[in-house]
Amino acid sequence: MWIQPEEVLLVGALWVSERANPFFILQRRRGHGRGGGLSGLLVGTLDVVLDSSARAAPYRILLQTADSQIYWNIACGSSRKEITEHWDWLESNLLQTISMFDNDEDVTTFIKGKICGIIAEESRLKQAGGAEEDCGKFREAELKMRRLFGMPDEEKLVNYYSCSYWKGRVPRQGWLYLSVNHLCFYSFLLGKEVTLVVPWTEVTQLEKNSTLVFPESVRVSTRHTEHFFSMLLNINDTFKLMEQLANIAMRQLLDNEAFAADRSLPKPCKTLKNVSALKRDLDARAKNERYRLMFRLTQDERLDGHTDCTLWTPFAKMHVVGQLFISNNYICFNSREEDLCQLIIPLREVSIVEKADSSSVLPSPVSISTKNKMNFLFANLKDRDFLVQRISDFLQRTPDSSWGDTSPLSLLGPSASSSIPLSSPGGSESVHRRRHYHPDLPTASQGLLQLYHCNAPEDLGPKAMKEKMKEESWNIHFSEFGRGVCMYRTSRTRELVLNGIPERLRGELWLLFSGAQNEMANHSGYYGDLVEQAMGLCSLATEEIERDLHRSMPEHRAFQNETGIAALRRVLTAYAHRNPGIGYCQAMNIVTSVLLLYCPEEEAFWLLVALCERMLPDYYNTRVVGALVDQGVFEELTRAFLPLLYEHMQELGVISTISLSWFLTLFLSVMPFDSAVLLVDCFFYEGIKVIFQVALAVLHNNMDALLSCSDEGEAMTILGRYLDNVVNKQTVAPPIPHLHALLTCGDDPPPEIDVFDLIKSSYEKFGSLRSDVIEQMRFKQRLKVIQSLEDTAKRSVVRAMMTESAFTIEELEELYCLFKSKHMTSCYWGSSSSAAERHDPSLPYLEQYRIDPAQFSQLFTALAPWLCGSHTPTLSARLFRLLDQNQDGLVNFKEFITGLSGMYHGDMTEKLKLLYKLHLPPALCPEEAESALEATHFFTEDASQGDHESVLLWIDATVFALQWGQSENQVQVYRFTSDQYVISDKVKDYRYYLRMWAREKEPNTETIKDLPKMNQEQFIDLCKTLYNMFSEEPLEQQLYHAIATVASLLLRIGEVGKKFHNGSKRTEDADAQVPPPAPQREEGLSKGGSSEAQMCRVLADAQLEVAALPTSDEEAKDDTSVSSYSVVSSGSLQCEDIADDTVLIGCDEQRRGSVLDADWSITFEQVLASLLTEPPLVDYFEKKRDIQSKIAACKAQRAVERQTSSVSDHELTQNSV
Repeated sequence: MWIQPEEVLLVGALWVSERANPFFILQRRRGHGRGGGLSGLLVGTLDVVLDSSARAAPYRILLQTADSQIYWNIACGSSRKEITEHWDWLESNLLQTISMFDNDEDVTTFIKGKICGIIAEESRLKQAGGAEEDCGKFREAELKMRRLFGMPDEEKLVNYYSCSYWKGRVPRQGWLYLSVNHLCFYSFLLGKEVTLVVPWTEVTQLEKNSTLVFPESVRVSTRHTEHFFSMLLNINDTFKLMEQLANIAMRQLLDNEAFAADRSLPKPCKTLKNVSALKRDLDARAKNERYRLMFRLTQDERLDGHTDCTLWTPFAKMHVVGQLFISNNYICFNSREEDLCQLIIPLREVSIVEKADSSSVLPSPVSISTKNKMNFLFANLKDRDFLVQRISDFLQRTPDSSWGDTSPLSLLGPSASSSIPLSSPGGSESVHRRRHYHPDLPTASQGLLQLYHCNAPEDLGPKAMKEKMKEESWNIHFSEFGRGVCMYRTSRTRELVLNGIPERLRGELWLLFSGAQNEMANHSGYYGDLVEQAMGLCSLATEEIERDLHRSMPEHRAFQNETGIAALRRVLTAYAHRNPGIGYCQAMNIVTSVLLLYCPEEEAFWLLVALCERMLPDYYNTRVVGALVDQGVFEELTRAFLPLLYEHMQELGVISTISLSWFLTLFLSVMPFDSAVLLVDCFFYEGIKVIFQVALAVLHNNMDALLSCSDEGEAMTILGRYLDNVVNKQTVAPPIPHLHALLTCGDDPPPEIDVFDLIKSSYEKFGSLRSDVIEQMRFKQRLKVIQSLEDTAKRSVVRAMMTESAFTIEELEELYCLFKSKHMTSCYWGSSSSAAERHDPSLPYLEQYRIDPAQFSQLFTALAPWLCGSHTPTLSARLFRLLDQNQDGLVNFKEFITGLSGMYHGDMTEKLKLLYKLHLPPALCPEEAESALEATHFFTEDASQGDHESVLLWIDATVFALQWGQSENQVQVYRFTSDQYVISDKVKDYRYYLRMWAREKEPNTETIKDLPKMNQEQFIDLCKTLYNMFSEEPLEQQLYHAIATVASLLLRIGEVGKKFHNGSKRTEDADAQVPPPAPQREEGLSKGGSSEAQMCRVLADAQLEVAALPTSDEEAKDDTSVSSYSVVSSGSLQCEDIADDTVLIGCDEQRRGSVLDADWSITFEQVLASLLTEPPLVDYFEKKRDIQSKIAACKAQRAVERQTSSVSDHELTQNSV
């Protein structure tokens, strides 16, 4: 590429000049390419160790003048091809112009100006195209990565680091390249080259550790090996980036969605040194994720910036030090001291933002007022003017109404929104049209508990009075700290939550603490429209919902009537329609039913959205990945806090059994309702850490009993009975019978446990848990869980295919990995169809992953035993069409193995049948199909054909017998079965009739009798395929000779069949039509030159001989008009030169149009019988072939999909000479 001209003092120290003219020199760096000797090895080693190759590309062009000793570097290139293009451009465009200059200084000035202009124009075009410019050094490193590892242009480098890779016990100093989809390492030390490529999708564990052997290193584990990297300058940043990239790869395995760069990322004011746009993108994503988790914001919220400041807290009469965060919809504050103060101000609530008077006590203050008359005072802001301007910009973009111009359906994913019609803007009209959800419904304005308690007499007991005291405590809190989304959240708020939220306030506070209130306020009317569109639709999710509706808290009277059931149906159906990726999962009904008890329908819906999409990520998908991840985190926490119990529980296998239901239902299914709902209170305020704390407390409180258990059932019983007796003694509502408790109660029930004591003990013993630590542990477990699920899927596929193919377990596993890698590669390197379209998790594992024709062709070329040179792509395309039974342009793994198994493990008949079908429709595409005349006659069966079929079979049998040297007196009556010729006995015993009866009872399977006949053009194409298949065989000449003999025989058989088909009456005996025995033909063939032309000559001989047979004028007319099939003059045309539309005629005739013989045809039985006459062909098709060598060769390549790197230096050197 062109670079800004820079001075070069040492021209020949580390460089070799390859081309030169009076003004320019093209140089190659020593150590690059072939040769170089010891100096080349030293320079190459220094380039790798010191990163000289990133600053200086292996090729460059220098500007020189005769009178000056200073050279100017104007271009560099990572390959000879690239630098040669620049050299040619200089010679053709500038060399003649600058030769007319009189002054060398003018030449230098002109060239430097020209190069700078070219660079400026390239930069302008890139900016116009939206491409972000990386620094020159980073672009050089990216080009080097693609050249070293053969990556295509779609593979983007994120960052690269100098480090040591431990290969055995020897560290290799080199460079670690972290791209979006691969971890790569390259080292070159004194001629020893080390290259490593690890896809992120194969990483099972990332760990940063420090041992005596590997000091402060990063361990990257895959299924089969481990890699250690040390001597990293900033190991923490490197490890964080590795975690991000591995996490993106896990999302690809889950969702099959390619990584998409954030195009809306603001561009830096200046090009950052050695920081790529992708690195900035990933850093911004990490900050956004932390920001959203901290304040429970929606997934589309993006952090614009943050700054240190102080917040005046009127309730404490003090300034609190913390950080102010600004995003596109919110202003947030978090105190430096944990739980001291947190604040969330939606911009839709802001009325005034103004700069207050600055003083020594209150420097640079900003006052923010909200619509509900709350004022917030921030001070000690470093850049107050810029901050106020940014807030003003965001306020201008914030719509006045809660909707603005945004459709409420914009929250839907692309797969769902494309199928849902947008609602009309008229809200009132939409309400009138609604049939399923409208404001008059009882559950539209209040929760189910309020419906059933509204007419109940007032309770004045001690529990009710305590409940009123709780309500009063919250009212005092609201008056002091504010109410609604702008409320100050302090340690006092947490204390009130831990003491239990009053029933009247539970729905409001759940909505506030979860962040669901913000989503609902921004999308008013969304739920109602969604219900109208979703109700009445039938899908797998709706069927599962209907099945589980009456299993949702059946003990509660709110769900013993249609009001509660209908509300639950609407919420679950609406969410399944909103998020088809999740749809419906068991346990969602239990959680949703609890939400409906305390919230109106719309609020319950948005709480469910917050749970499924933010607070419990991936919990409720088809494989409950999130719950399995948290189960692994729980096991790790148990090992850290309760090591003795952990070892014993692992022996019993209890932890993985009990914890899944705890996390999926938030203890609602295993604990009495009144107690579990208090844990839900804490969960909405604190997040998942509360569930971990309580689970650890449950194990700790039962430690002695669990350590004495001898089996899993006993441990399950102890924990079940303990949880059944966790009671809420302060509840006002009448006790709800717990079904689990009724089933597990015994004669001597354990003592009751107060839920408040359980929560308090969990905070006292395990309150040190931090949310950021849990997120780090989740990442580690996510790698294990997803890779474990992938292994389970692979084992399921292998077990299913073991009965349908003859491949071994190891071979099927390797083939599955190769097949899936093709699918995954298209995820990030693109394909004719998106990977998400070709992956359907609802299908069986065998059919989930599918590949398109291009990917199938690559696998066919790498693995198939039938390779036909330039004809291979055609054969691959035909096999793809044959396997693609539903004609959707995709082939799944089951279909792929079916075709491959037939080629490797089928008997001779099956292999030939597959090859035969590849030359018939539907394998033949319309472009390859026969002409209209051919189609008209070929698929029209003559009524007289059946009369002659027995004669044809007799001819075939006679040919078969003669080929094997039998005399006509020895020829018995032959008949065809489904797979071979069988000699019939004249006397049929009872066993024959039993076999016939059993065959009638068998399901109808395709036999060789069912295969259609092959016409002339298809037969020629089959001959060409067979010819190309033998080109690399050891017995190449014998196979050519054999196929020529078989082709001659089949041509004669086809001509004989045509005579009977036309109803011709011959007086000659049938023996006259039988071709001479094989030895005579072989003798004739051996006289004719090379074996490559033998088949074509035989075709010619056969046609010329048969063409002389007609006796009547009508027959002669028919034969001359249709006997135009392929015959070539002796040795003048090679078989591979026969095109699909080529028509070959006799030796002395000229080639003419492709009007083929429409009556000529042969059957598969005839092809099989003829091939059986040649032992070399029989040996070829019966030979057992091993796919292991093909698999090993395919795996040995770094990646089959990668583009070849630039043309080798040696080739270009030869071209340039």
